[in-house]
Amino acid sequence: MSGRARRVGLLAKEDEYDAANKPLETRLMRFIWRQTRGEQIWLLFVIIISMVPYFLILNLPVKIINEPIQGVGFETATATQTFFDLSLSLPEFLGGAGFTLYEGMQLERWPYLIALSCSFLALVCVNGLFKFYINTYKGRLGERMLRRMRYNLVDRVLRFPISHFKRVKGSEVASMVKDEVEPFGEFIGDAYVQPVYLGGQALVAFVFILQQSMWLGMIAVSIIAVQMVIIPWLRKRVLELGRQRQLTARLLSGRIGEIVEGITSVHVNDTSNYERSELANRLGKIFFIRYELYQRKFFIKFLNNFLAQLTPFLFYVVGGYFAIRGTLNVGQLLGVINAYKDLPTPINGLIQWDQKRVDIDIKYAQIVEQFNVTGMSDSRLQAATTEKVEPLTGTIEVSNLQVTDDTGSVLLQDADFTLPVDGITAAIGPLGSGAGVMANALAGLVNPSAGRLRINGSSLTDLPQSVRGRRFAYAGSESYLPQMTLLDSLLYVNKHAPLTEPDYSCLIEPLHPRTELEAKAAGNTLLNYYSDWVDYDAMGISGPDEVLPRLRDVLDLVEMDEVVTGLAMRQRLDPEETPQLCEKLVEVRSTLRQRIDGSQLANLVEVWDRETYNEHATLAENLIFGTAAQADELTAAGIVENEYVREVLSKTGLDRDMFEMGIELADTAIELFADLSPDNPFFEQLNFMTPEELEAYPPVLLRAKEEGFDKLGATDRNMLLQLPMNYIEKRNRLKLMDASTQTRILEARKMLHDNPPADFTDAVTAYDVTLYSPMESVQDNILFGRIAQGVQNAQEQVQEAITDLLKEMGLEEEIFSIGLQFDIGTGGKRLSEGQRQRIILARGLLKGSDLFIVNRGLNSLDQRSQERLVKKVLARARGDEGLGRPFGLLWILTAPHIATEFDKVMVFDRQRLKSYDEPSALQENDDLYRSLVS
Repeated sequence: MSGRARRVGLLAKEDEYDAANKPLETRLMRFIWRQTRGEQIWLLFVIIISMVPYFLILNLPVKIINEPIQGVGFETATATQTFFDLSLSLPEFLGGAGFTLYEGMQLERWPYLIALSCSFLALVCVNGLFKFYINTYKGRLGERMLRRMRYNLVDRVLRFPISHFKRVKGSEVASMVKDEVEPFGEFIGDAYVQPVYLGGQALVAFVFILQQSMWLGMIAVSIIAVQMVIIPWLRKRVLELGRQRQLTARLLSGRIGEIVEGITSVHVNDTSNYERSELANRLGKIFFIRYELYQRKFFIKFLNNFLAQLTPFLFYVVGGYFAIRGTLNVGQLLGVINAYKDLPTPINGLIQWDQKRVDIDIKYAQIVEQFNVTGMSDSRLQAATTEKVEPLTGTIEVSNLQVTDDTGSVLLQDADFTLPVDGITAAIGPLGSGAGVMANALAGLVNPSAGRLRINGSSLTDLPQSVRGRRFAYAGSESYLPQMTLLDSLLYVNKHAPLTEPDYSCLIEPLHPRTELEAKAAGNTLLNYYSDWVDYDAMGISGPDEVLPRLRDVLDLVEMDEVVTGLAMRQRLDPEETPQLCEKLVEVRSTLRQRIDGSQLANLVEVWDRETYNEHATLAENLIFGTAAQADELTAAGIVENEYVREVLSKTGLDRDMFEMGIELADTAIELFADLSPDNPFFEQLNFMTPEELEAYPPVLLRAKEEGFDKLGATDRNMLLQLPMNYIEKRNRLKLMDASTQTRILEARKMLHDNPPADFTDAVTAYDVTLYSPMESVQDNILFGRIAQGVQNAQEQVQEAITDLLKEMGLEEEIFSIGLQFDIGTGGKRLSEGQRQRIILARGLLKGSDLFIVNRGLNSLDQRSQERLVKKVLARARGDEGLGRPFGLLWILTAPHIATEFDKVMVFDRQRLKSYDEPSALQENDDLYRSLVS
């Protein structure tokens, strides 16, 4: 690693590794206490303090009613009462001594009422501020712990043994991490605080009620005791239903993920209706679980509300009786009723907290079961390091290697060999012969069930990931690539650790100032995402300025350079983001137009001209003579429905001509395509109508022929008018576009652009040879026209001419860099399987490893392409003609005859290594080798 590389951020400490390697805590409450002990104790202290103003709030209404309102203590006109007396006294058993902090002030009846009322209002504010602080603190604590849990779970996923992923579905794991732990965030903040807070409020209210009347207190205790016994008993079934709902929803998520991943199989096997049936069955189960859950939940709510209202009824009857008898004054009765008004809330909260605790415990137990996986790799092996990892030399010694799968089936047995790290070795054998398993074992993708893998005396399986992941490269037949740009996908294999200070210039909004503090508090890694992670030294370059030439070199080797350029030509550029490049492309357009005139390209491209009709463009493009100012605007339907366009079409009579064209097109499409399945490739020729739209046109066509243009409904008429919008005479060849119609379209074009309304000019960017259009691709901007329809190899010839011109004008690298920004899609599915395998091969070459393992990595390519690429990679591995630094190569071949190009060949059959020697020696002595390569 170069001198600029330095340690950025904090790497994990030894005790953090120990914590990460331990199984997940089986009890959620214990896990919460261990992680948040300090915060919980602080909150408990705040809650205890908050009980003081809460009790005063309950007591003040009694004092207000009895003293200033009813006049107790104000029997004479000049009587006063002491306000804000701060005196403290010890209990009698401690001597009864007291002392005064503040003697208070003497107030008459009316000022005394105002003072008590203002005190009540102030205490309400104080109590509200306590609640605000407690709830905010709980929320932050819960979210922080939720962040910690999610991070820990994904951290464990990254350390799962590879074999475990054969038994789990990615969508289920994602659902657990995203959705099933979501309720934990709210509960974690309440885990210890809520029972103390609610219990404290209930206790204060109980004490106050008992202080006013023992009988009313006993009534409240009795009703609440009934609630706390019956309600939890009824909720047992609710909790079980909640668990079933969670499990069925998780299975549904996994099944939907399988349908998405296997959608090709669904279509080719006509199993879509079976999938619908299974989906309906699963949804039915969820429905009945949820329906029963709702019934029980709302019955419990009804019962709870009834019991809560029963107590005030008893207070009115019993308390009223005591008040009539004079054993309870009105202030005390109102105080009791006011105190009980707030009592059901904490009691119900306590009941709900307990039920939620049980529910969360069930969910947490399921999470623990799924994420406490045996055989996880030690977290120390995945420790980040910015230090240079020295190259591996010597040999890999394999002794009595045996690999079995999770069913016990033997995949490889009794393999003994010595593999030079810098050797050029091939392995051949039928599928299932053990060759691929041997490669996976060396790459660390499967764990040996017996035997040893050693390199220079050290166990290969004990090497840190920083060594194994940098000094070994691997390219398998699996062609899955995460969704990202092509550039990020290529550089992904060299992003091992942050090597620079973070660069936040790419952010639209600055990072929150507490970002690092919160990451540390939540136990997340402090390795900064916004640093430069790319190991340029491993790529054989000195910095980011040399990345593009290096990528071009490797992509040229795997024959993907032209593909990348083609991707760039289909990209859209924003002139505001890349103004200089867009200006240069307009210059390329001008030069290309000069070359087109009088050359053979004149027959391949028809450029845009305001005064002529472009016969290789659609009717809509000729009519509007521009592009949409926003994406997805100006579709065929949108043009027809535009009031200004309809007005112009009506003035020129084009609407009636297009109506007749629409009838002809619909008639033709129904006649030719009505009996074909939507997947039939012939539909590719139907550019003015989709297979789904085809089904809607027969009744529309029937009504159009019966009623004509004037009487037909607007919806049906627009459906027919939009069909000609995508018509191209040179492509569709239905002889619907004559010179007269083209002339009227040009007249309509002129009318549209002569004095257009604001909404039309906002929606349309007219073609201008001097301007770059952001809604057109790079190629369309350069052409400023359309490629001829029906001319053999026209597309290839035009692209070649554009590529040559870009080279001449020095824009080749800039265009290539645009292609690298192409989003490869989910799983890389915007690329073909062969292209994905080439990209994976290129990543292995970019890695700068000591040993490159290719496990049938090009099996989707034809044999000739495989042979050509294998020879190119071999030349690079040997360093022929100074082609980079030499490296070791182990290639499990799908085309065995190519094995003659390698220095050594392993021959596998029936899960065993049968022979291992030079190709010439095997050709003479090994019957199995000769049978495979012949």
